[in-house]
Amino acid sequence: MRYPPLDSSQTGEVLSDDLFYAFVDLIYRHTGIRFDKESRFVLQRRLVHRMRALGLPSLERYYYHLLYHPDREREMDHLIDLVTTHETYFFREKRQLKCFVEEIVPLLVQERRADPHRVLRIWSAGCSTGEEPYSIAMLLRGLPALAGWQLFIFASDISSRALQVARQGIYGPSSFRDMEPAYETYVRQYFEPTPDGKLRIRDEIRQMVLFGRVNLLDSSSLALYGWLDVIFCRNVLIYFDTEAKKRAIQNFYERLRPGGFLLLGHSESLLGLDSRFQLVHLQNDMVYRK
Repeated sequence: MRYPPLDSSQTGEVLSDDLFYAFVDLIYRHTGIRFDKESRFVLQRRLVHRMRALGLPSLERYYYHLLYHPDREREMDHLIDLVTTHETYFFREKRQLKCFVEEIVPLLVQERRADPHRVLRIWSAGCSTGEEPYSIAMLLRGLPALAGWQLFIFASDISSRALQVARQGIYGPSSFRDMEPAYETYVRQYFEPTPDGKLRIRDEIRQMVLFGRVNLLDSSSLALYGWLDVIFCRNVLIYFDTEAKKRAIQNFYERLRPGGFLLLGHSESLLGLDSRFQLVHLQNDMVYRK
């Protein structure tokens, strides 16, 4: 494989200003995640890890590898896995889940009681290793309000490695941290132990969730989900810059049915990003509605 000529000053593990911004722009185009100057050395460590794994002599060579090598798409997947964050656990942000189960779902069921199709479609956007969509599935399974309804739970992430873990459905202790007693029943009911001391989610829950690799900024791929009733996108937009946030929110708006709900993380808001959503104050939480 022939690469463009190297600047002799860009060799080894040196990440110059120009090369740093070149990597930042490349990652941004593929993920919407914008690394800032404070993240420079974190990014450099992760880039060096892949550079060494490929046996390349410099970070600049690695950059050219991502641009020109025949296997560049697969390598970009490896890089995305390294630079994305997968911090999650089961039944995270309990007040919002309580609001979803006790207020949002009954409200949607009531508003569409005359609809003969009785379908509820939910998307976990940025699902990481799967704890969020599986939590949703467990909470909704057997819910009296959904008797006779078809339930579709979609879950997506940009990281192939995270999705592989999610599809396997095997989790260690960290995925069950901060577990309230009210949720321990779900663990006993819907998980089984593995020989290595972990817990595997039972097929009846695993089969309720359809996982896929999706970029939140790619409106064409999101169209495959059709109309959605609820979108969970929690603690994902915090990694986007303003322009990427607006593009993602625009895509959410286009995919939600009129009256559909958008649930963000508690540290996130649409202030200054989109005025078309209505901030709704429910008993257990505040959520956005189209």
